[in-house]
Amino acid sequence: MTQEQIVEALTRQAIETPSWGYGNSGTRFKTFAAPGAARTVWEKVSDAAEVHRLSGIAPSVALHIPWDEVDDWTELRDFADSHGIRIGSINPNLFQDEEYRLGSLCHPDAEVRDRALEHVLDCCRIMTLTGSKELSLWLADVTNYVGQDDLRARKQRLAAALQTIHSHLPEGGRMLVEYKFYEPAFYATDLFDWGASVLHCQKAGPNAQVLVDLGHHAQGTNIEAIVAFLLDEGRLGGFHFNARRYGDDDLIVGTTNPFELFCIYSEIVGALTGSDPTARETAESIAFMIDQSHNIEPKIEAMLQSVLNCQTAYAKALSIDRAALAHAQAAGDVLEAHRCLQRAFEADVSGLIREARRRMEVPEDPISTHRASGLAARLADERGTQTGGGGYPVKTQNPDA
Repeated sequence: MTQEQIVEALTRQAIETPSWGYGNSGTRFKTFAAPGAARTVWEKVSDAAEVHRLSGIAPSVALHIPWDEVDDWTELRDFADSHGIRIGSINPNLFQDEEYRLGSLCHPDAEVRDRALEHVLDCCRIMTLTGSKELSLWLADVTNYVGQDDLRARKQRLAAALQTIHSHLPEGGRMLVEYKFYEPAFYATDLFDWGASVLHCQKAGPNAQVLVDLGHHAQGTNIEAIVAFLLDEGRLGGFHFNARRYGDDDLIVGTTNPFELFCIYSEIVGALTGSDPTARETAESIAFMIDQSHNIEPKIEAMLQSVLNCQTAYAKALSIDRAALAHAQAAGDVLEAHRCLQRAFEADVSGLIREARRRMEVPEDPISTHRASGLAARLADERGTQTGGGGYPVKTQNPDA
């Protein structure tokens, strides 16, 4: 690609940030309250808008239901619009209630399954009211002991539920089905890998696709190979970006393994610029989303860094000499093919990014601009420091009403 093409592509990049990353939600052990952290969905949307204002590439915010529940969804949608962003993916909560001790959509009790299903269908209705196009579905449905439940029966219950959910998606909407190979399971997870997810998506319908969370894999898993496979099958729907060191960590994406992030973007750019129509159309519709709960970092600054790391990885992937790479691959020149990627990964793309930011009329150095603005101190004064973590927040009113 020419430098002009790379800059144009960078100005069209979009990364969705999550509402839960702006509040005091955190790890399995302790949530450290941050001064000025968002207390309500209105403040979360406002903080997400600040990240977009500084970066130019974070135009939507994901919601978690019921954590972000309000009485008037149209009002929240209009509030987001007035702040220059939109409501993104809707994320049902199927893991927190006492009834879900043995699962939600896979639970052996039909009454619990019906309750879980109705919650997801309500989220489909929220999609319509907010203009959201993605239902992001993760289940903590697992078993801890051999013989605890019938594994094939659980698979069948889940398949039936996903087909029902698919039939209730709003027009133009799609269902992104996440997977996780462990936790909270000690024996078997119902959606344990991308293969289980893609098979359920194929059964559910054409608007069901796989969501890849970078933290949901075993050590050493080649995530970019999974990405390539799903692109080729037309079933890659989206990402939850984060970084994993040992387990499902909520570290800022690109901090522990930036080369992996680059390789993932490399596969996507290869699909976008290649001749395969299925892979290209799939790549064009990917929902790029952050899924992080920052526990010891400043909330807005950490989210901004996450978005900027994705921008850098994308810029490097766009810089790959595809013609030279294809030539080396066809010739069987193993090291030269690898060096094509290594050169792009090591390239200085700061000039390209600066030009993209200039065209988007955003700060050249978003982090420094945020720090110099004094916003963090003002929010700390206005909001104070709230204790507590992820539970059910109390419904709150639009502060601009």
